[in-house]
Amino acid sequence: MVKLSAELIEQAAQYTNPVRDRELDLRGYKIPVLENLGATLDQFDTIDFSDNEVRKLDGFPLLKRLKTLLMNNNRICRIGENLEHALQGLTELVLTNNNIQELGDLDPLATVKTLSLLSLLRNPVTNKKHYRLYVINKIPQIRVLDFQKVKLKVSAWSRHVFPCEMHMAKHARYIK
Repeated sequence: MVKLSAELIEQAAQYTNPVRDRELDLRGYKIPVLENLGATLDQFDTIDFSDNEVRKLDGFPLLKRLKTLLMNNNRICRIGENLEHALQGLTELVLTNNNIQELGDLDPLATVKTLSLLSLLRNPVTNKKHYRLYVINKIPQIRVLDFQKVKLKVSAWSRHVFPCEMHMAKHARYIK
């Protein structure tokens, strides 16, 4: 396992990706903890943390420029609180193939009001009853979930299934 240090960030591949975003490639270093990201100096639109050993999605400094976070193939089982303060411009979050278990584990993402694309494919939580409706209701601005467009009809139905926050909390507790 490699510690995420300022030196590693400097040595990692940095390039302009096909959609013309500045990207930092930290893929495959077996990084266990997100730390020292202030060393990026908020110069990247996309950071790729795929194929590491990260267990918790937190530890971010203020990164106003960051729009896309690729966290697939890690071991993420928890999502930290207050991501909306550190990642104010985050629009795309890919958490494919991690270890998120319960619907309630996704609740911290509800505060990230800029999030429009989310992938949770190959996480145990996707097997929960009403998973898709729960996420769409919790994150109403989401436009793409698991690489499938969220249709207006489904969005309206999610508000019918989960009519209020109190009902959602009760439902999440029983679905575990």
